Amino acid sequence: MKSAAVALFGWLVPGGAYLLGRRYVRFALCLALVSSAFGAGLALHGANLWPQPAELQGLDGLTALLAQAGALTKALAGGPYLLARLLDYSVPYVTGPAHEYGTTLLLLAGLFNLLTLSDGLKLHRKESK
Repeated sequence: MKSAAVALFGWLVPGGAYLLGRRYVRFALCLALVSSAFGAGLALHGANLWPQPAELQGLDGLTALLAQAGALTKALAGGPYLLARLLDYSVPYVTGPAHEYGTTLLLLAGLFNLLTLSDGLKLHRKESK
């Protein structure tokens, strides 16, 4: 299977690259980790939408760039992110009583998925040789 297809599946299904490599325990752990971090982030009203220009108004350039990079990182969570957007369970940039904790968990879910995707691709390339 091509690396691009493995990468797409690994992004869409957290830990999916492990599933394709028949590493079922790693797959289950990664799926549980990314999904639970993303779910907890949503439960704590973490922001999972792209920040609107009005929300970025008055911020310096670096802070605005970091807010946009954070939004991109949350999208790296893959399937859970798409499911939340599909079900319209989206929270604007800053709302809710515990939005900072929730947003941090959403960021972590994206980073965890990126790490598992990277490791899964590395294992896929080793097995392809």
